Amino acid sequence: MLDAIRWDSDLIRRYDLAGPRYTSYPTAVQFHSQVGTFDLFHALRDSRKALRPLSLYVHVPFCANICYYCACNKVITKDRGRALPYLQRLEQEIQLIACHLDPAQKVEQLHFGGGTPTFLSHDELRQLMAHLRKHFNLLDDDSGDYGIEIDPREADWSTMGLLRELGFNRVSIGLQDLDPAVQRAVNRLQSLEETRAVIDAARTLQFRSINIDLIYGLPKQTPDNFARTVEEVISLQPDRLSVFNYAHLPERFMPQRRINGQELPAPAQKLEMLERTIEQLTAAGYRYIGMDHFALPDDELAVAQEEETLQRNFQGYTTHGHCDLIGLGVSAISQIGDLYCQNSSDLNEYQNTLAAAQLATSRGLVCNADDRLRRAVIQQLICNFSLEFAGIEQQFNIDFQGYFGALWPQLQDMARDGLIELDRERIEVLPAGRLLVRSVCMVFDAYLEQQNRQRFSRVI
Repeated sequence: MLDAIRWDSDLIRRYDLAGPRYTSYPTAVQFHSQVGTFDLFHALRDSRKALRPLSLYVHVPFCANICYYCACNKVITKDRGRALPYLQRLEQEIQLIACHLDPAQKVEQLHFGGGTPTFLSHDELRQLMAHLRKHFNLLDDDSGDYGIEIDPREADWSTMGLLRELGFNRVSIGLQDLDPAVQRAVNRLQSLEETRAVIDAARTLQFRSINIDLIYGLPKQTPDNFARTVEEVISLQPDRLSVFNYAHLPERFMPQRRINGQELPAPAQKLEMLERTIEQLTAAGYRYIGMDHFALPDDELAVAQEEETLQRNFQGYTTHGHCDLIGLGVSAISQIGDLYCQNSSDLNEYQNTLAAAQLATSRGLVCNADDRLRRAVIQQLICNFSLEFAGIEQQFNIDFQGYFGALWPQLQDMARDGLIELDRERIEVLPAGRLLVRSVCMVFDAYLEQQNRQRFSRVI
């Protein structure tokens, strides 16, 4: 069964390295400023000609309160009026992008992220969705995957009703931890009752899927108090769970400087938290999808993994990896064919560029033949925990062992250690290696040795 995991402390100690999360390959670290709007227009033209379906990501950067652990691109403000000039430029960007696409290109997936998308007022959300529907072919039959990230402190029953009315059918709820001491240490006070109210509303309003985000490794967490949080979360019965490892990088993310490093759990405690979480979720019937993600057996992600159709992109694990991903808003990333491109991460620069009727594309990358090959290899390993060489050889007209001959000794070491099973035809990631699949993928990353590993979180 695909969800089987075997905990092996010795393997984890040896292979728990810092490395990419592979929402793309090459990763965003490789993006450069030589890619700009001309490349984006060229990619949009190809998408239009091929009539490829679309996935839209809309970034709303505003939050009323700061969470000290956060590494997202956000703007902390109590002034709700700051959203208005941003939305004006966002609507301008929507219009500029859409005119290069075909109205026949259906939007199969839509996701509002942030920040806190529900920072926007009801009228602002209505207007933004109306603008998207005017310029893109959004589905009206509830068949698309239209999701939004929810902060339960910023949403109530009326908010949930509005979101359902606007076409959203999936919600992702930030929870992180329920222990009050932990919440105070990271400046995110959020009661179980607030979270339950939003989930009850989502179920009553027939949202199709509910995801809850948890973080282990936060200050004042212990294996016992985090296990209590997981137990409470299981009682809420979300369809999916994301259990993230907190990466303390205060030199890169200023809010994390407010966290007392002496209050962080020791590495051994973090490992115990993860091990117990896996035991709790497995006992409750959740399947390990990979890379911090768990889902119930009838969830689309679990079904797609069984059928080997699961994919991964900047939206995370997805069943819509065949779509061209259009990122809208400050810092948003697009993946269109072989092009990756990202908008400016500076709010003023983003707004000023669009005020001059120019797109805010600031950097990116165009995949070469080697990138495409390695991307396919990493994609299959991270989604299916297996790789058949014949399919890759046929798709890219190579001899797999010949092309990757220099990597073979590393793979053989992993096979001897029990991470993978390796022969001349395939790689199978074994139950003891599934938590460490990022380490297996890193073997195929041609850029990794050139990079500063401190830019990445650890595997576990």
